[in-house]
Amino acid sequence: MNLAKWLIKSASLYPEKQALLKGTKCCANYKTFNDRAASISYYLNNINKIVKGDRVAIFMPNSTEYLEIIYAVWYLGGVVVPINSKLHIDEAIWIIKDSGAKVVFTDDDKQFEPSVENHLNLLVISVLNPNYKNLYLLNSKVKPVKIKNNDLVWLFYTSGTTGNPKGVMLTSNNLQSMVNGYLFDVDSVNELDTALYAAPMSHGAGLYNVIFVKCGAGHSVPVSGRFEPLEILNLSSKLKHVCMFLAPTMVNKLVKEAEKSMSSVEGIRTIIYGGGPMYLADIIHAVKIMGPRFVQIFGQGECPMAISALKRDEISDRESWNWRERVSSVGRKQSVVDVAIKDPNGNVLPVNQIGEICVHGAPVMLGYWNNPTATESTLTDGWLKTGDLGRIDSSGYIMLEGRSKDLIISGGSNIYPREVEDVLIQCPNVFEASVVGKMDLEWGEIVVAFIVGTEITFDDLDSFCIERISRFKRPREYIFLDSLPKNNYGKVLKKELRNLLEKI
Repeated sequence: MNLAKWLIKSASLYPEKQALLKGTKCCANYKTFNDRAASISYYLNNINKIVKGDRVAIFMPNSTEYLEIIYAVWYLGGVVVPINSKLHIDEAIWIIKDSGAKVVFTDDDKQFEPSVENHLNLLVISVLNPNYKNLYLLNSKVKPVKIKNNDLVWLFYTSGTTGNPKGVMLTSNNLQSMVNGYLFDVDSVNELDTALYAAPMSHGAGLYNVIFVKCGAGHSVPVSGRFEPLEILNLSSKLKHVCMFLAPTMVNKLVKEAEKSMSSVEGIRTIIYGGGPMYLADIIHAVKIMGPRFVQIFGQGECPMAISALKRDEISDRESWNWRERVSSVGRKQSVVDVAIKDPNGNVLPVNQIGEICVHGAPVMLGYWNNPTATESTLTDGWLKTGDLGRIDSSGYIMLEGRSKDLIISGGSNIYPREVEDVLIQCPNVFEASVVGKMDLEWGEIVVAFIVGTEITFDDLDSFCIERISRFKRPREYIFLDSLPKNNYGKVLKKELRNLLEKI
């Protein structure tokens, strides 16, 4: 199914409903939203000969135009290639070349001029150019191209922390399944809601748009185009019924601002968080300050937002005997997938045994773009090897233990960074903590902790850990930083921490 049909249906059911908003200012109702997407599609297809299967890149910050372009590309059966707007131009060009994109939409066409001059066969369209709006006026009567469920529609490039990024191939069926998982297991959506794009639209926050388009909800992009906590709080209080996706670091900043400014949070209905671990102390505090507005999801680009979910009542529950462990989990598997914990030989492990989290089901990617070797090593008989270590308890809750490549083996014993980090973050005056392994002649590896905090010493941290975890798991070294290196989505870049270790 062509996903543009969901936009067409909402435009039919709710033609005058506010669809695209810059802050609180409506710039398109659903009829106009659909007409613009169709007309831009006509321009790409009939004038520039972009056809079904062609890739179209988007390299710009959050904007309402982002959504118009996505559906224009889908109208003609094309493939959206979203590119992190914070990447260097050379990194963006690498993705454009690898994907074979014929068009790139951007907010700064001048940065591409040298590349075009160097014979990069690329049509560059700036949404800030006054001529962009002329694309709205061409022909809105086109019909969406017929596609099959396994046709490629979204080509998402991973962060490339272990080399060049890989293009994750997502089909129409993958995204339809993601939507089903959301509506079955995460949250409800209706036409009264407004999706607020505070996190990058090039990632999961933007991919979630299809749920809100399908249900006829509004779509607001902050005027700043980025995540500004006070702006988000003020905007939410005016829009009402706001739903948003945030990385854990963003949640913490939003909670801190709400507490500091004493802003009302009544306009926020749901905050979906994921993309990295949320420490127990942080989510407990978040619920205390903002109430039962939080839902957690666990997913990957290779299985977008659709591995597991922890519902709002499970997060806010403080009565169950094991509520702390439950809130520390990433929830139970979503209805659209099967999840198993496997050993290195592919054998399924029993309850509470730690192994690699593997996923099978309709949301799992088709494979990696032009990379059969990586596809073969990641997909086995339809099972996605996530690279995440975890266990499943007797109630079906999935506990993350960290990335398989982050596992520390010291003196022959396995140490999972997450359990050490969970302890460190509870220590007074520690704001952030990240644990990695360091090569050691005697032990093989030792635990090293990077700490962001104030007025805290090695002895303070060592004593705190000795009281709470096994001695062999405690860090042997502490390195104090002003901040932890993170990517655009708030994930700590442990590769950079390891690189820092080599320089010390």
